[in-house]
Amino acid sequence: MVILGLDPGIATVGFGVVNSERDRQTVLRYGTITTPAGLPLSTRLLQIATDLEELVSGFRPDEIAVEELFFNTNVKTGIAVAHGRGVLLMTSEKCGIPVFEYTPLQVKQAVVGYGRAEKQQVMEMTRRLLQLPQIPRPDDAADALAVALCHARSATSLLRRETRLPSDRT
Repeated sequence: MVILGLDPGIATVGFGVVNSERDRQTVLRYGTITTPAGLPLSTRLLQIATDLEELVSGFRPDEIAVEELFFNTNVKTGIAVAHGRGVLLMTSEKCGIPVFEYTPLQVKQAVVGYGRAEKQQVMEMTRRLLQLPQIPRPDDAADALAVALCHARSATSLLRRETRLPSDRT
């Protein structure tokens, strides 16, 4: 199964493409979609959609995993990121790819085993689990890989398989 993990944003959207077979995940590619700050919001959102469509076309993921938003203080930044996240969800749906959403706590739990793990711990465990020589950069790409890993681990869990069995039989 090919999973495209996404870390939402406006200036920078992290992405990580992971191949998951049984309990082994390997990186196919990671990086960022970036948009220049001086452009109107609508132009930036269109760029994100266009670039995501190219990623989907190039890697043909079976499923897409997107991190849910979490912000404490800066509501303005949170709203802008929410716009970008909406475009990611809409574009994924338009491309016909199933979308799964995970909270930061779920990602940390799946990757590190502790829902309150520090960002550096998540990045280091992502590196180790994917057997990479160094922590992926920029941070947005590392975060997207962690989201993809979270999905890979939940997608192969017994719980998910059990909930899918009855519908698979009909």
